[in-house]
Amino acid sequence: MAKFKRIGVLTSGGDAPGMNAAIRAVTRLALYKGVEVMGIYNGYQGLIDGDIKKLGPRDVSYIINRGGTMLYTARSAEFRTPEGIQKAVETCHKYDIDGVITIGGDGTFRGAVDLTNAGVPCIGIPATIDNDIGSTEITIGFDTAMNTVVDLIDKLRDTGESHARCNVIEVMGRDAGDIALQTAIAVGAVTAVIREIPTDFDHVVDKMIEARKNGKRNFLIITSEGMGEGYGEELCAMIEQRTGIETRFARPAHIQRGGSPTLRDRVLATQMGCAAVENLVNGQMKQVVCLRGNSIVSMDIHDALMIDKLMKNTITQEELDSIPPNKLYDMKKIVADKLAYKQYLNYIIDHITL
Repeated sequence: MAKFKRIGVLTSGGDAPGMNAAIRAVTRLALYKGVEVMGIYNGYQGLIDGDIKKLGPRDVSYIINRGGTMLYTARSAEFRTPEGIQKAVETCHKYDIDGVITIGGDGTFRGAVDLTNAGVPCIGIPATIDNDIGSTEITIGFDTAMNTVVDLIDKLRDTGESHARCNVIEVMGRDAGDIALQTAIAVGAVTAVIREIPTDFDHVVDKMIEARKNGKRNFLIITSEGMGEGYGEELCAMIEQRTGIETRFARPAHIQRGGSPTLRDRVLATQMGCAAVENLVNGQMKQVVCLRGNSIVSMDIHDALMIDKLMKNTITQEELDSIPPNKLYDMKKIVADKLAYKQYLNYIIDHITL
C-alpha cells in the first residue's frame, strides 16, 4: 500500500453550501494523521496552472459556516484534453501530491477518474445543490438550497395572499427535480412540475378553480429549471388563461447556491470529508463517498457515473453492455428506488393540497 504524505483538495463545478465544511474536515483529519494538505484553487484549471497553497489548521478556521468555497471553483475545458490531464499530473509531481480529494458533481468525478487513470489517485465527495448524483441519497448543499427556497417562497406567499394571486416559481435542478418536489411539500404548493413525472394540468386547473370557489386566495406552483428555458413564463400564461387567477413568475436563480450551510449540510460535509481522507490514506482510490441510510459508504467512481447516466438516460448501449448483469441490476434498482420516492412525494403533494 502506498504511503500518502501529501494530498491535494479542490472544488469544481457549481458551488454548493457546505463545500467549505468538507474542505475543513479533509484538512483537519489529514493533518491529524500526519498527512500534509495542499489547497488547489480554481478547480482542475488551478491544478493545471499550479495555483496551489499548503493548508495549515488555521487556514480552515471559521469557514464551516461560510457558503461558497474558499478554494474557488472554475470549469476547465483544457482539463478535458489529454494534454491538460498530463499538465495536471505533472503539477502533482512537482508539488509531491500523492492523491487528490475532489469536491463537486458528476463532471468533477469524471475528472477524478481521468486523473486516477493517469496515475494520481482520487476520491470524490458529492457536492451539488441539485441532488442529482445517483450514487448518494443526499448531496452536500441540497438541504441549504431547499431552506433558501422555502424562505423566499414564504415571502412570496405573503404578497400572493394579499393580492389573491398564483405564483409560479422556477427552482434549480437541471437534471433532477428534487428541490422542486421537496420545497413544494414544505410550502404547500398546488403541484411540482418536474421532468421525471408528467403533470396532469387538467387536474391542477380544476383543483385551483374549485379551491378559489371555496375561498382559497393564493396558489403556489413550483417548477424545475429542467423543464426548459422559458417554460415557467409559458406556464404562468396558461394557468392565468385557464383559471382566471392572476399569475406571476419568479426565479430565485443563483441565490439558491449561496448562504450559510444548514446544520445538516455541515454534518454531512464533515462526515464525507473525513471518510474521503480515511479512504485515500488507506489506499482506496477512484472512489466516491456516498450517504446510504445513516451510513457513509464508498463506491467506485466509474460505477457512480454509470448510475448517473442511467438516471439521466444518457448511457450508451456500449456502456450498458460493459456492465456485468448483477451490477447492472443493482444500479437499476438504485435508480428505480429514487424515482419511486419522487413519485411518492408527488402523490403527497397531489392529495394534501386542496
